Parts: sequence; C-alpha cells; structure tokens
Amino acid sequence: MSDLQLRPYHNDDREGVVSLVNGVYQEYGDEVNLAGADADLLDIPSFYLAQGGSFVVLAADRIVGSHALLPLDPDRNCCTFRRLYLAASQRGSGCGEQLMEWAIDLARHQGYQRVEFWSDTRFTRGHRFFQRCGFQSDGQNREMDDGLIPYQEYFFWQDL
Repeated sequence: MSDLQLRPYHNDDREGVVSLVNGVYQEYGDEVNLAGADADLLDIPSFYLAQGGSFVVLAADRIVGSHALLPLDPDRNCCTFRRLYLAASQRGSGCGEQLMEWAIDLARHQGYQRVEFWSDTRFTRGHRFFQRCGFQSDGQNREMDDGLIPYQEYFFWQDL
C-alpha cells in the first residue's frame, strides 16, 4: 500500500464511498439502493463513526477502498464488519489485507471477542479472501429483498 493512504472516514468522503460501492455492484449487474439496503451510506458518521469506526483507502485522492465496524451483540462481545469494498484496481494488491487488519485490530481494541457478518453470495472472490483471513462459513444463507434486485448472503464469523 505504498502509494495508498488508509485513513478514517471524513464527512466529505460520502460521494466517493457511494461511487466505490456502486462500481462494485455494477460488476454484478446491480446498483446502489440508497432508499433500501444502502441507506446507511447517506449518513456514515451517524451510522458507523458514532458506534464503531469507518476507514477509507485513497489513491491519488480517489477513494478505492472502504471498511466499517459496528457493535452487534454486546452481551456476546460481538461486532460486525460492513462495507468492505475495493476498486477492481486494488484487488490482490494487499489493500484488502490492510483494511481487514485495521478492522480486526480495532475490534480487539474495543474488547470484541467475535466478528460476524453477511456477504452477498455473488462476491466469491471476497469469500476466498475472508477465508484466507481466518473467517469461517458453514454455508448458512439468507434471502434479501432490500436491494434493487433480490440477492442472497452467506454468513461468516471469526473468534478473536
């Protein structure tokens, strides 16, 4: 990540994050639904910064990566990861590993002992990445209809 900058989300990053996520969705024939599944992108500071954390990766002042952490179940010391997206140009570059390392370190620092999250079944490359990072999946999935087109998600977890 020598020419990339990892930093906390800033309020003026919203358009760049929405564009990044939309670009990834378009690879699968989909697009961002700010009135449904992606409404959190309209107010990242309230949704993520107030409760967990959100980071972006910049290349030449353009957002090419994002990741966020949220509390999930305080009784189980469990958090969730959201919005891990990378521009196609950054996949395989080590950028994803840096974002995941940041999120795992933050989760541990905040006292979490487990991470659980759901990932769109279409993101097969991402699923292989999650497994390389130590996340497990038992094939559990759920049907989702809050996007512009229906989709399914797989469940992943890791004990910290």
